[in-house]
Amino acid sequence: MTIAGGYLLMDRVTVTSHFWQLFGYDAFGLSLLPLIVGVGMLFFDGRNVLGWLLAVGGLAIIAAGILTNLTIFFRPTSLFSTLMMIVLLAGGLGLVARALRPR
Repeated sequence: MTIAGGYLLMDRVTVTSHFWQLFGYDAFGLSLLPLIVGVGMLFFDGRNVLGWLLAVGGLAIIAAGILTNLTIFFRPTSLFSTLMMIVLLAGGLGLVARALRPR
């Protein structure tokens, strides 16, 4: 029930993205700068703490930028379908919680 309700609910969700903008200009290249500098420092010295911080921080900036530029919306559906999805998901989660409860 949980899997069916979750599948039906996620099937009705649409995810799109838009371009990274900073003051009207494309800002994706700017987010790559810490990653590139950090990787360059790590190639020079693999134990450089600043290089690791820049590389990991650059990856975190890129991941956060991708997540923040997503637009998620629920496509129109009938009330019956929406209620069916929610009942299946909630009922399945209730059954899973009851099965995990100590006796």
